[in-house]
Amino acid sequence: MPKLDVEFKNQIKSLSKADLEEIVIRVAGKNKEIYDFLLVNYFDTQYGEKDLFEEAQSEIRLLFVKKYNGFSEELQLAAMIEACVKRINEFQKICKNKNSEADLILMVLDEVFTHSAKLLGTCFTKFDYRVGLLLKRLITLVTNKLTRISC
Repeated sequence: MPKLDVEFKNQIKSLSKADLEEIVIRVAGKNKEIYDFLLVNYFDTQYGEKDLFEEAQSEIRLLFVKKYNGFSEELQLAAMIEACVKRINEFQKICKNKNSEADLILMVLDEVFTHSAKLLGTCFTKFDYRVGLLLKRLITLVTNKLTRISC
Protein backbone atom coordinates (compact mmCIF):
# COMPACT_ATOMS: atom_id res chain seq x y z
CA MET A 1 0.00 0.00 0.00
CA PRO A 2 1.54 3.33 -1.01
CA LYS A 3 2.32 6.05 1.50
CA LEU A 4 0.46 9.28 0.86
CA ASP A 5 2.76 12.26 0.82
CA VAL A 6 1.66 15.81 1.62
CA GLU A 7 1.41 16.85 -2.02
CA PHE A 8 -0.89 13.94 -2.87
CA LYS A 9 -3.11 14.67 0.14
CA ASN A 10 -3.40 18.31 -0.95
CA GLN A 11 -4.38 17.20 -4.45
CA ILE A 12 -7.11 15.00 -2.98
CA LYS A 13 -8.38 17.91 -0.90
CA SER A 14 -8.61 20.06 -4.00
CA LEU A 15 -10.96 17.63 -5.80
CA SER A 16 -14.59 18.57 -6.09
CA LYS A 17 -17.29 16.71 -4.16
CA ALA A 18 -18.66 15.16 -7.35
CA ASP A 19 -15.22 13.84 -8.30
CA LEU A 20 -14.73 12.38 -4.82
CA GLU A 21 -18.14 10.70 -4.97
CA GLU A 22 -17.31 9.19 -8.35
CA ILE A 23 -13.97 7.88 -7.09
CA VAL A 24 -15.48 6.34 -3.96
CA ILE A 25 -18.30 4.67 -5.90
CA ARG A 26 -15.87 3.27 -8.47
CA VAL A 27 -13.40 1.94 -5.90
CA ALA A 28 -16.11 0.48 -3.63
CA GLY A 29 -17.63 -1.31 -6.61
CA LYS A 30 -14.32 -2.97 -7.48
CA ASN A 31 -12.95 -3.78 -4.04
CA LYS A 32 -15.03 -5.74 -1.50
CA GLU A 33 -12.70 -4.77 1.34
CA ILE A 34 -13.31 -1.06 0.72
CA TYR A 35 -17.04 -1.68 0.33
CA ASP A 36 -17.15 -3.48 3.68
CA PHE A 37 -15.00 -0.79 5.31
CA LEU A 38 -17.39 1.94 4.18
CA LEU A 39 -20.38 -0.10 5.28
CA VAL A 40 -19.03 -0.81 8.77
CA ASN A 41 -17.49 2.59 9.50
CA TYR A 42 -19.83 5.05 7.76
CA PHE A 43 -23.14 3.66 6.48
CA ASP A 44 -24.27 0.96 8.91
CA THR A 45 -22.30 1.68 12.05
CA GLN A 46 -24.85 0.01 14.33
CA TYR A 47 -25.22 -3.39 12.64
CA GLY A 48 -22.53 -3.46 9.94
CA GLU A 49 -19.86 -5.09 12.09
CA LYS A 50 -22.31 -7.70 13.37
CA ASP A 51 -23.41 -8.52 9.83
CA LEU A 52 -19.79 -8.81 8.72
CA PHE A 53 -19.05 -11.11 11.68
CA GLU A 54 -21.99 -13.36 10.81
CA GLU A 55 -20.87 -13.44 7.18
CA ALA A 56 -17.36 -14.44 8.25
CA GLN A 57 -18.78 -17.16 10.51
CA SER A 58 -20.84 -18.65 7.70
CA GLU A 59 -17.91 -18.55 5.28
CA ILE A 60 -15.68 -20.28 7.83
CA ARG A 61 -18.34 -22.97 8.35
CA LEU A 62 -18.28 -23.56 4.60
CA LEU A 63 -14.49 -23.90 4.76
CA PHE A 64 -14.92 -26.68 7.34
CA VAL A 65 -16.74 -28.93 4.86
CA LYS A 66 -14.69 -28.09 1.78
CA LYS A 67 -12.29 -30.74 0.45
CA TYR A 68 -8.58 -29.86 0.59
CA ASN A 69 -5.53 -31.31 -1.13
CA GLY A 70 -3.26 -33.56 0.86
CA PHE A 71 -2.67 -37.28 1.07
CA SER A 72 -3.35 -37.43 4.81
CA GLU A 73 -6.07 -36.05 7.05
CA GLU A 74 -3.50 -33.96 8.93
CA LEU A 75 -2.32 -32.18 5.78
CA GLN A 76 -5.90 -31.56 4.66
CA LEU A 77 -6.75 -30.09 8.08
CA ALA A 78 -3.64 -27.90 7.95
CA ALA A 79 -4.85 -26.52 4.61
CA MET A 80 -8.29 -25.94 6.13
CA ILE A 81 -6.76 -24.03 9.03
CA GLU A 82 -4.76 -21.89 6.59
CA ALA A 83 -7.93 -21.03 4.65
CA CYS A 84 -9.77 -20.14 7.87
CA VAL A 85 -6.91 -17.93 9.06
CA LYS A 86 -6.95 -16.14 5.73
CA ARG A 87 -10.66 -15.39 6.17
CA ILE A 88 -10.12 -14.26 9.78
CA ASN A 89 -7.38 -11.91 8.58
CA GLU A 90 -9.76 -10.41 6.01
CA PHE A 91 -12.30 -9.82 8.77
CA GLN A 92 -9.66 -8.34 11.08
CA LYS A 93 -8.54 -5.79 8.46
CA ILE A 94 -12.02 -4.26 8.39
CA CYS A 95 -13.33 -4.78 11.93
CA LYS A 96 -11.04 -3.88 14.78
CA ASN A 97 -13.23 -5.67 17.35
CA LYS A 98 -10.85 -8.07 19.09
CA ASN A 99 -13.67 -9.99 20.79
CA SER A 100 -15.15 -10.92 17.42
CA GLU A 101 -11.73 -11.94 16.10
CA ALA A 102 -11.20 -14.14 19.17
CA ASP A 103 -14.64 -15.71 18.65
CA LEU A 104 -13.73 -16.63 15.06
CA ILE A 105 -10.43 -18.15 16.18
CA LEU A 106 -12.22 -20.12 18.90
CA MET A 107 -14.69 -21.39 16.33
CA VAL A 108 -11.86 -22.78 14.20
CA LEU A 109 -10.02 -24.27 17.19
CA ASP A 110 -13.23 -25.85 18.44
CA GLU A 111 -13.73 -27.52 15.08
CA VAL A 112 -10.13 -28.75 15.03
CA PHE A 113 -10.17 -30.13 18.59
CA THR A 114 -13.65 -31.62 18.35
CA HIS A 115 -12.96 -33.77 15.32
CA SER A 116 -9.25 -34.26 15.20
CA ALA A 117 -7.56 -33.79 18.60
CA LYS A 118 -6.08 -37.28 18.34
CA LEU A 119 -4.16 -36.20 15.21
CA LEU A 120 -1.89 -33.88 17.16
CA GLY A 121 1.61 -35.23 17.60
CA THR A 122 1.64 -37.45 14.54
CA CYS A 123 4.47 -37.31 12.04
CA PHE A 124 2.72 -34.53 10.08
CA THR A 125 4.11 -31.45 11.76
CA LYS A 126 2.42 -28.97 9.42
CA PHE A 127 -0.89 -29.64 11.17
CA ASP A 128 0.68 -29.24 14.62
CA TYR A 129 2.39 -26.04 13.50
CA ARG A 130 -0.86 -24.48 12.19
CA VAL A 131 -2.75 -25.40 15.35
CA GLY A 132 0.09 -23.98 17.46
CA LEU A 133 0.12 -20.71 15.52
CA LEU A 134 -3.62 -20.34 15.92
CA LEU A 135 -3.42 -21.06 19.65
CA LYS A 136 -0.58 -18.58 20.04
CA ARG A 137 -2.61 -15.93 18.21
CA LEU A 138 -5.58 -16.52 20.50
CA ILE A 139 -3.44 -16.42 23.64
CA THR A 140 -1.77 -13.18 22.50
CA LEU A 141 -5.13 -11.68 21.66
CA VAL A 142 -6.62 -12.59 25.03
CA THR A 143 -3.64 -11.62 27.18
CA ASN A 144 -2.54 -8.45 25.39
CA LYS A 145 -5.49 -6.98 23.52
CA LEU A 146 -8.57 -7.98 25.50
CA THR A 147 -7.15 -7.32 28.98
CA ARG A 148 -6.25 -3.74 28.01
CA ILE A 149 -9.79 -3.12 26.85
CA SER A 150 -11.38 -4.28 30.09
CA CYS A 151 -8.98 -2.46 32.46
